[in-house]
Amino acid sequence: MERRRMLGIGTGLGAGAAAVWAWRSLGGRGDAGGGAKWHTDSAPLEEAFPVLGPLTDAEWVSSRDHDRDLPSPELVLSGFARLAPGRLAELTATHDFVVETPTAGFTSWFEKPLAGRGPQHPQWIRSPALDHDGGDSATHLWFDRSGDTVRFTARNPYG
Repeated sequence: MERRRMLGIGTGLGAGAAAVWAWRSLGGRGDAGGGAKWHTDSAPLEEAFPVLGPLTDAEWVSSRDHDRDLPSPELVLSGFARLAPGRLAELTATHDFVVETPTAGFTSWFEKPLAGRGPQHPQWIRSPALDHDGGDSATHLWFDRSGDTVRFTARNPYG
C-alpha cells in the first residue's frame, strides 16, 4: 500500500515537472506595456499549425502564461502571425474560404495583452477545412486577405 502511494506521488511530480517545462519553454516574449507579455517566437506556432508553413512574425499568448501558481490544465494558444509571402494565395487556391469575422474578441484572462492588437482594417476570411474541432483539441484560423495575417485560437494544438 505504501509503495503504491509513493508511485502515485512520483507520477504526479513527474507530470507536474513536465507541465512546468512545457509552460516555460513556449518561446520568446514581447512587452505590451504595464508588464503584460506576449510571445514572439514563431517556432511553436509552426509546429502547432503546419498548414501555415513558415511564419515571418508572431504575437501570441498562452493559457500557461503569467506565472500563475498552477498552469492551466489545457493549453490554449491565441494570437496573430504573419504568413510567408504568397502562402495565403496558395491556401486560397487549394481550399474554399468564406468571409467571416472572428466571433469573439480576446476575452480570456490570458488574452488581455492582445486586446487592440492585430491588423488595422482586416478583411477576415476562413476555411472550415483548415479548422479542427473535436475531442480534446480545437483550432480556428481566420486570415486577413489584405495583409497575410492569420488570427488563431487553438486548444491543445499539440494533441
